[in-house]
Amino acid sequence: MTFLRSICRWIDALNTRVGRGVSWVTFLVVMVVFVDVVMRYVFKTSFVFVQELEWHLFAFIFLLGAGNTLLKEGHVRVDIFYQRMSPRNQAWINLIGVIFFLIPGCCLIIITSFKFVHNAWSVMEGSPDPGGIPYRYLIKACIPAGFILILLQGISMGIKSFLTIIGKESKGKELETEGER
Repeated sequence: MTFLRSICRWIDALNTRVGRGVSWVTFLVVMVVFVDVVMRYVFKTSFVFVQELEWHLFAFIFLLGAGNTLLKEGHVRVDIFYQRMSPRNQAWINLIGVIFFLIPGCCLIIITSFKFVHNAWSVMEGSPDPGGIPYRYLIKACIPAGFILILLQGISMGIKSFLTIIGKESKGKELETEGER
């Protein structure tokens, strides 16, 4: 059980660190959007590069921040019945969801995105628009990276659910991550 808990702590710490980094990128996207709005409405001009930068930063935030969002239970959940269940029943729902939906879904996206990302890197894909960002291949590499983080967090969630089911961990007593000590 100690080994399983250490795996969970490692995964949780990884997604916590990535989440902190992504939070700074969120600040950066707010600044870029602010500059774009000022340029557009005050100076009546706009740049393709700035608009694409907004999209790329948002994609980066969405893809790499999703694992941390799963850790913090921040994803939208329709939990009319779930919220009224006991921690053990919630753990069963989470474990079944991780095994039958999250892991296969993440694996499917990771596997199918490798060729997509490889092709983008092999031609150093850039924006097709004049003045656009020449490094589109970098954001495409975030697709498998983001889903690997979600997959890892799903594994952590599954382990925690398993420990709750067998009575070795209570849902209220979350495993402590390095950043929370």
